[in-house]
Amino acid sequence: MKEVDYIIVGCGLASISFCEQLKANNKTFVVFNDDSQKSSIVAAGLYNPVVLKRFSEVWKAKEQLALALPLYSKIESELNIKIDYKLRILRRFTSIGEQNKWFTASDKPSLESYLSLQLIKNDNPEIDAPYGFGEVLHAGRLDTEMLITSYKNRLKKDNSLEERSFIHNNIQFKDDAIHYENLKAEQIVFAEGFGVKHNPYFNTIPLTGSKGEILTIKAPDLKIDYAIKSSVFIIPLGDDLYNVGSTYNNDDKSNTPTESAKAELISKLKTFIKCDFQVVNHVAGVRPTVKDRRPLVGRHIKHNNLYVLNGLGTRGVMIAPYVANMLFNFIENNEILDAEIDVNRFK
Repeated sequence: MKEVDYIIVGCGLASISFCEQLKANNKTFVVFNDDSQKSSIVAAGLYNPVVLKRFSEVWKAKEQLALALPLYSKIESELNIKIDYKLRILRRFTSIGEQNKWFTASDKPSLESYLSLQLIKNDNPEIDAPYGFGEVLHAGRLDTEMLITSYKNRLKKDNSLEERSFIHNNIQFKDDAIHYENLKAEQIVFAEGFGVKHNPYFNTIPLTGSKGEILTIKAPDLKIDYAIKSSVFIIPLGDDLYNVGSTYNNDDKSNTPTESAKAELISKLKTFIKCDFQVVNHVAGVRPTVKDRRPLVGRHIKHNNLYVLNGLGTRGVMIAPYVANMLFNFIENNEILDAEIDVNRFK
């Protein structure tokens, strides 16, 4: 029987961030992943410290960026990949009133380092933006697909990845340890995203789930190297390719792309993009969202060696390293878990 400190179920942003905590503290682990969850893979990958709909600060933005950016830089170096792309994000204004709200928000101490005071005029004939843009600072894009694919390859090389489904009913609790098939572990961390709904130990946590769909378009005449947030995001990928997203559907819990979402994204994109474009890809995934927009982290109410790391919603790139750090310190160092993210806060 192989002995490890941790079994981790799932291999998305949350799982990878927790793996990095374990590696940094010389803990052994095995990751189970069956590729059933797609939210991390299909994510647009933007990290940005501002809620651009309301011009307000993202929850714990400063603390999250302080952990996330060094972690992704470390992974880039160790895996010899490029995943973190510094990227200008321009918020398209639809009126003078929105301009005024932007500059009012930029005076707030929590936002002054994130919102540029310069009004950016549009000089691109293929974009309709008569009121110009505001620029978000300290933002970028993480190539989540490259991250997850490369990280899984490293786990395979280290014999730390089981590419199959985890059968929850096969868990056996023996003498303060967990036996699972040929493994003996001290703890299990479930980082399954919306797949936690099939987990009998945590399937009652208040995870609502929101399906998101993203298009990739080819637009040779657009020629922008910055992201635009308007009714939808448009994000440059290089080679005249752009991601366009995203939709929000709280009823459909499948990973199947739909024609209705495609039509919605195209319609919204055409409200501010004038040039022709071609849709070259269309993907979908269910985000693990929570009604109070806070993660779900913590210990099972009965089994002291079962933990959940979930509910990252639409901002997993920023949140994952932050909550992984908090969960590790909760388990290993007996640090108090922030009440805002404690999975048991709804009980």
